Order: sequence, then structure tokens, then C-alpha cells
Amino acid sequence: MHIRRKGGHHTSVMTFDELKEKAHALPLKPGVYIMQDKKNTVIYVGKAKALKNRVSQYFANLATHTEKTRAMVSQIDHFDVIVADSEFEALVLENSLIKRHQPRYNILLKDDKGYPYIRLTVKEPYPKFSLANRAAEDGARYFGPYGSRGNTQNIIDALRIALKLPSCNRKFPRDIGKERPCLNYHMGQCDGYCRADMDQSRYREAIDQAVRLLEGKFQEVGDELKAEMELAAEELRFEKAAELRDRYRAIELLGKRQKVVAGSLADTDVVGFHRGQATRSCFVVLHFVEGELAAKDWDLIDTPMEEDTAEILSALVRQYYGGRGNLPRQILLPCELEDEVPLTRMLSEAAGRKVELVTPQRGAKMDLIRLANTNAVEEVERWTTREERQNKLLELLGNMLNLPAPPRRMESYDISNQGADDIVASMVVYVNAKPLKRDYRHFKLKDMDGPDDYASMDQVLRRRFQRYLDGDEKFADKPDLLLIDGGENHARVAVGVLRDLGLSIPVFGMVKDDRHRTRALVTPEGQKIGIQGNQAIFSLIGQIQEETHRFAIEFHRQQQNQRVKGSVLDKIPGVGEKRRSELLKHFKSIKNIKAATLEQLQEAVPRNTAQAVYDFFREKEGQEG
Repeated sequence: MHIRRKGGHHTSVMTFDELKEKAHALPLKPGVYIMQDKKNTVIYVGKAKALKNRVSQYFANLATHTEKTRAMVSQIDHFDVIVADSEFEALVLENSLIKRHQPRYNILLKDDKGYPYIRLTVKEPYPKFSLANRAAEDGARYFGPYGSRGNTQNIIDALRIALKLPSCNRKFPRDIGKERPCLNYHMGQCDGYCRADMDQSRYREAIDQAVRLLEGKFQEVGDELKAEMELAAEELRFEKAAELRDRYRAIELLGKRQKVVAGSLADTDVVGFHRGQATRSCFVVLHFVEGELAAKDWDLIDTPMEEDTAEILSALVRQYYGGRGNLPRQILLPCELEDEVPLTRMLSEAAGRKVELVTPQRGAKMDLIRLANTNAVEEVERWTTREERQNKLLELLGNMLNLPAPPRRMESYDISNQGADDIVASMVVYVNAKPLKRDYRHFKLKDMDGPDDYASMDQVLRRRFQRYLDGDEKFADKPDLLLIDGGENHARVAVGVLRDLGLSIPVFGMVKDDRHRTRALVTPEGQKIGIQGNQAIFSLIGQIQEETHRFAIEFHRQQQNQRVKGSVLDKIPGVGEKRRSELLKHFKSIKNIKAATLEQLQEAVPRNTAQAVYDFFREKEGQEG
């Protein structure tokens, strides 16, 4: 392998023409190219049979590129190449670099984070199974890697139950005979190694069977159990025979489950792929064990750039199978891969045996490909329909309100008041047509002479957007649309605040009908825009207004409840704000204060105050009686 340029800190900025010239100067040899931005971040890694031809394509005929490719090219500040001795070497190197750098413009499987192992502490007198993220040189034995943490834990649990191994926290041999067996023993899920009369040698026998099962020797272990079962039946030990029969069945089931979880022990994997027209594509792998569909893996990915389907599948297959311990004997692919020969070699070397890549053209295997592709289409439709529906809804709303772009972030405001000292406001946030509750905010109005919705709205919006201008993290996001509970005058107040602060955000009032449902939006100039003709928009705006009102009322009630707590104490002569706080801090509630003895009250406040509180509640009790 020859490194054409050693990467380091890049100082000079290359122009587009210089990048193009550098690409044309590359050799017609196989290798890997590494695109980087101004911060030296790797944004794309690719392989090529001929570096000059492949890399030059990025800097020619930009108009013919997809939007995603143009976006990537616009961020290229410089690139490096590593010349390889063969296409196979380039393939392996590209795979390694993608895993290391996770470039944003490469196709990346979301769950490509390594695979779990089953760990067995073989050196302990009573070995135990556990889940491990990686194999380590710690004297333990490791099995795997497997497909997912959840399914791998299920294998451990199934092993314990099938072989009746303990799953409790008791330590052996320390705790043998100390306590009665736990519920698992009585449920028949454990042989009860905590019992003093238990033959402890059976533990090692069970562990030995578990190891052989994890090694895939299901037939061997099953035959042993079957022979034991038949012997017990001949000797008329029917209870023992029934126990062995149940264990044999459990191990049969475990064998099938182990194959599914490893995925890798399948006879055949069938790959499907659907390239979505919008933002999502889907990669599917169906696992077949002994001719039967045993499991399905799938992942939604960002729709790739300009790579053809063969290139995409090559990258996805390498990512999916890379790092897995065992591989299927045969992988069916929906199209022929240009790098099939080096890819077959890479997978076979990883498996330690031949792994066959097959692209069927007809017959039963082609039917399996169609099944996998259909699954990929269905997953895209199932998971992107909601997103596409949201996008369409926001696009329609944007067009209806003549906005420059769909309103991704919408903020709605409402005022709730019951007197000059009891005015609160709510700010509710919707992002992509869904409530974002972590961004909701409450406001307590300050220095108000009396109820005044317009003055209240003015104060709230000034406080919210001044904090945005001051860089407050809690108010850092600028909305695409403001929805104000009220008519054109409320909207006009908002426009005035934004103008004073030098901000430009579209503002609309939300107008209700006689049944308190939002029937229209209104501009600050008084132009009403009916929304009842579109059920989806009508429902969304109505939901936003109801949520804003609910949030304001909820806060208003909280404030009232806090004031009520103190209001009873305010009626007692000699109890001011300080003594009230002392009492509430000490007793936590009015109920506790009311029930306290004089001596208990004196622990919190001076004697004369305590006497006044004590007398007040006793007098009140007499009046109520």
C-alpha cells in the first residue's frame, strides 16, 4: 500500500479549480479517497478502481449531481488519497476508515456499534454467564458476537432455565445451606444449588452442556439428554424422565433461538433494498434457518448520494457483516456487485470458510429477493408516512399563510388573569407539528396596574425575545411563526415588539368561534384566513390553541393554590410574611400547623406568635362546631 500524501493539519484553502486539477493528477490505480472540510473533519470516504476517474467526477458537471452530492462537494476543502495494491486492499481500507471516522455523507447503518458477547467466568468454582460489550483477555471465555443486547440476554436467560442454573444473587459455595431455596427452585426453573443436600457436581455438568450449546453442538447435547430420558423411562423413573423430556424440549427451542440471534448461523441470508424517493431508504436482511424464515433485520438510512444500487449494497453488506463472528454460508443479493470478488474474499476470510454471494435471476431464490425487497418498501412506507404527512401539513400551512418556508417551529402565547396581582402567561412550542414540552415556558407578569391583555402580551414577548437576543440558552431558538391567542390587535402588539427589537417573524392571531374553537387565523392588518376547509390544519391550530390555554390555566391555578396556603395565616394578628414562611417551612402544610400543640408551635416561632396561631385555629374550630 502506498500513501500518496500523509494527512496533517491543513493550512491553505484550495479553490474549486485547484481541487479539480489535483483530481486530474491522480493515478489510474485502485485506492481510497478521503474528503475533508475546513476543520480537517472527514466528511466522505470512497474507494475506486481508478482514483483519477472516480475523484474527477465530483468536480465535473456539477449541475448533473444530486442536491446531496452538491452539498458535499461545496464543503470539500481538501482531500487525501491512499493508493492500494489491489481492489481488495482498497475495499478493506475503505471499510476500516468509514468505521473509524463515521463520515456524515457516507451511508451509515444506525446500529453499527459493535455486537455483544456472552461472557463465562470459567476460572471460578461456580462459573456464571453475563453480557459483555467486547471480548477481553481476562481469563473468561467469550461467545459471539451476537446481533443485539436484548436478544443476547434472552439467550442467557434461556440457557439458565433450560439447564436449571441459578439466576439469584447468592454466592457459591459460600451460601450453600444458609437459606431456603428461592421461588425459582419451587417453579422448576433452578435445581436449587443453594441446598446442602444438592449434588454440586451437577453444576459443572450443566455448565459444560451450556458451553457446548453456545458452540452450536445442539445435536450432541440433545442426543445425550434423549438417551438419559429413555434410560430413566426404562427404569420406571417417570418423574426424572419427564424432567429430562422438558429439558430436551427447552434445548431444542434454545437451539433455534440461538441460530436466530446469531443470525450468522443461518444457512442463507437474503438481502433486500429500497431506495426511497424522499429522505429514507431501507436495507433488509432475512435470515433463513433450515429453509425457514427465522428472523428479519432492517435499518432505515438516509437516501444515498449518487452511488448506484450496487455500490450502496456493497457498503451496506460490509457494514452489516463486519465484526460478526459467524456468517451465513450463502448471501442472496438483489443485484450483482462490481466488487463481488474482493467482497467475497473479505467475508470468507472473516468467517474462516467460504461465504458465497449469489445474485439469483429466477426461481425460488428470486422469490426470496422479491420478499426482502417488499419488506424494505413496507418499512419505508410505515416509518416515513408520519414524517411525510407532517412535512406536507407544514408545507400547506406555509403556503396558506404565504410564508417563505414551512413553519418548523411555532410558538403560541396566551394570557390568564384574575386581578392585577394574578396575571400569568404561557408560551407553548410545536416543532414539526408536535408539542415540544421541554421548551414550554411560564411567565409571571410584573408591575401591572390591572388586567390588560395587550400590555401583558407586550411584556411577555419583550421578555422572551430580549432573552433570545441576550443569548439565553433557554430561549435560544427563533420561531418560524408566532400564534397569538386573540385577534388582530393582539397580533399587532406582537409585531410592534418584534419591530422594536429588530426582529422579523410572521405573526397571526387565533380567532375563536361561538363554541370556543379556532375558526380562523388573522393577520395584524385584520385579514382573516379561514382554516376550516382543511381538516388537518384546522385540527393542528385548534390543538395548539387548546394546549396554550391549558398550560396558562394550569400555571394560574398553581399560583392561586400557593397563595391560598398563605392566606389563612395572613388573617392571624402578628403573623407577617417572615413568620408565615417560618411556620410553613417547619410544618410543611396548613393542616399540620392547625393540628400542632402550643409547644410544637413555639419550636418554630416566638411564644406570642405561637399563642396567636394556636388561639386562632382553636377559635375557628369553635365557630365551625
